[in-house]
Amino acid sequence: MALTAKLEFRQSQSLVMTPQLMQAIKLLQMSNVDLVSYVEEELERNPLLERDEDRPERGINDDLAGRAEPSVSDEQTRDPGEAGSDGVNGEAVDWIDTTLNSTGVDMEAALDSSLANVFPDEVPAKALDPDQLAGSAWTSATGSGAGGGEAPNFEAMHAAEVSLADHLVEQMMLAIPDASQRLIGRHLIDSLDESGYLRVEMQDVADRLGASIATVEATLGIMQTFEPAGIFARDVKECLALQLRERDRLDPAMQALLDNLDLLVRRDYARLRRLCGVDQEDLADMLEEIRALDPKPGNAFGSVTVQPVVPDVLVRPGPDGGWQIELNAETLPRVLVNQTYYTALPKAGMAETEKQFLSECLQTANWLVKSLDQRARTILKVSSEIVRQQDSFLTHGIEYLRPLNLKVIADAIDMHESTVSRVTSNKYMATPRGIFELKYFFTSAISSTGDGDAHSAEAVRFKIKQLIDAEDPKAILSDDTIVKTLRGAGIDIARRTVAKYREAMGIASSVQRRREKRPD
Repeated sequence: MALTAKLEFRQSQSLVMTPQLMQAIKLLQMSNVDLVSYVEEELERNPLLERDEDRPERGINDDLAGRAEPSVSDEQTRDPGEAGSDGVNGEAVDWIDTTLNSTGVDMEAALDSSLANVFPDEVPAKALDPDQLAGSAWTSATGSGAGGGEAPNFEAMHAAEVSLADHLVEQMMLAIPDASQRLIGRHLIDSLDESGYLRVEMQDVADRLGASIATVEATLGIMQTFEPAGIFARDVKECLALQLRERDRLDPAMQALLDNLDLLVRRDYARLRRLCGVDQEDLADMLEEIRALDPKPGNAFGSVTVQPVVPDVLVRPGPDGGWQIELNAETLPRVLVNQTYYTALPKAGMAETEKQFLSECLQTANWLVKSLDQRARTILKVSSEIVRQQDSFLTHGIEYLRPLNLKVIADAIDMHESTVSRVTSNKYMATPRGIFELKYFFTSAISSTGDGDAHSAEAVRFKIKQLIDAEDPKAILSDDTIVKTLRGAGIDIARRTVAKYREAMGIASSVQRRREKRPD
């Protein structure tokens, strides 16, 4: 067969990814922090761009009112006959603010001013007399650094500091496989103060997230085993007890000492010896162990305040019983094209390169303003559909999280799945139940036994944990019994799936639970 050259005409369709189109896609998936940084660079580079600082207080939500339909009404989302909300009083986003409620006992306030007496600076190698234990000030467990004769460690100076929140999140991802418990754990991490103490009531956490108090307490119990030891304590006594338990030194005598820390502050050693049932030498050893503990474990990670996540979308109950969705104007950079400056420039005496530069600047500025506007509209459109789909979760809690995928949202708003995926990346939504990443609302589905809707896998895991937490110690639920109970509730699930979910949540088998919960 001879090879010859010839001409052919072919007709085909293709998408040309221009630099501007690629940059628009990149803008869509940027977080609000990255977007602000990018806009700042463009403001420095482009003389025709300027900040919209003189514009009156009119946000993007006012500009989009009536066009993106940010309000989701009760008829569209709620079940028939369900009572609507009376709206939100006060500021529009008052419920977003997280106020840390102090849960420490009265004794802790007295201890704060007397820690120097409990935790001296230097600990001698031998056992000390109790009367010698109240001399010097407390030194942090982190130490005071190396000696002055060593050369500086430039690697250490340039290394990024790991925050307490990041350190705890890494441990949580390994120790807690259940998504609903991770949500609770993240809320507990965000509620820690700089010293590592938990300043929220467990019942408040349960009410806010729509979870049972038993689930919240179980999650806290797991997270109190994290490093540094003593983290997630609610007062000084619990902090020291967690560290002693980790060292296997929380015996009855030490527990009695912790129960009477006020006597230790007052240096009433004679009464402490009677209450603990020990002699003077044993008490000195116990106090030396107490001095070796860290009463503020969170301080080991520095005093830099952890910045909270800034939500891109705000959701709150509306006066009509539905939900009001709006963009957070604080995260949206406002820029304008300075057309006056462009027209005032005398272009007659300009060189060709200067004219081309100004033309490119004008084109880039117009494109950026248009892209930012389109990005805001797309985020609002996707968020409104997510709220419409997950109304039951926002109303009732984790148990009512519906199965959802990108295709459902894309079909509902007439967009491509890849666009929805980019919009939900690095974006957060503030709801009455907390701040969630948009991707959190997308979960796999478990089919229903009847003609009802499918169930979210996360909601099914939550139901399984609820059943096991509430089981009678004399009638432990087997996996088969859980399957029958769930099928009675309209959830079609196999026994091996229940076993897989149970093991993923770290729950023992029915045989092991029967041994653990066997009455004495």
